[in-house]
Amino acid sequence: MTTTSTSTSTDSVTDLVTRLAQEHLSRWQRGYLSDDAKAVGALARLRRGAGKPAEQLPDLWDLLDTQALHDTRRDGHPLSETELARAEDALHTALTLWALHQQSRSTGMHQPHRHDRPRGLGAAVHRLMPANDIDDSLRKRLVRAGNAPDLTALAQRLRDIVTLLRREDVLLDYALLAGQLYQWQRPGGADRVRIAWGRSFHAWQDHRTPGPQQDNPAPGDLSTDLPDATDKDTP
Repeated sequence: MTTTSTSTSTDSVTDLVTRLAQEHLSRWQRGYLSDDAKAVGALARLRRGAGKPAEQLPDLWDLLDTQALHDTRRDGHPLSETELARAEDALHTALTLWALHQQSRSTGMHQPHRHDRPRGLGAAVHRLMPANDIDDSLRKRLVRAGNAPDLTALAQRLRDIVTLLRREDVLLDYALLAGQLYQWQRPGGADRVRIAWGRSFHAWQDHRTPGPQQDNPAPGDLSTDLPDATDKDTP
């Protein structure tokens, strides 16, 4: 009974973080692509925080409306201080990484995951690889991210991956990532997230070329093997 209750509570907070991230991303991305001055300014501020802990950037706190995290949950209980901190850190990390990815791009780099268009982190890394081939150096980047000892190290390693995604215009579901980053911080959560990234990597489909979808499985299992152009918003 205790395990089920804890799992339900964790899932509800993960869903809340994912939903809140989606709300922010939808608004900012739409505004940025419309050249709205506020959105452009927000993105310029946010991207300076990519890979850095939230506590080092108090000037960004006013950009993230986290009131929903303080509202009573569906189970009738408010978030604990620990849950609040984890949720806020997850949102900060995901949204600042999106801002780095979106910089100078004329299309939205955040796109929701769909079964026929996988946008998870593993799938995004796999899309960087040549068709019908595995780039082991890229795979190891994902492995290294999954093995990060703490959120600060994870954010830095994800920043390196996002830089590569940005270079190749590979899309990513940052709301999904935000929820996973919350889950990653919980006891045992890192294992669940690594499994999700591994499944995403193996489930990748090549949608860049016409014809039958191609599935390129990698050797090993990430769940166990885990050991510029002119910028309109340049500050």
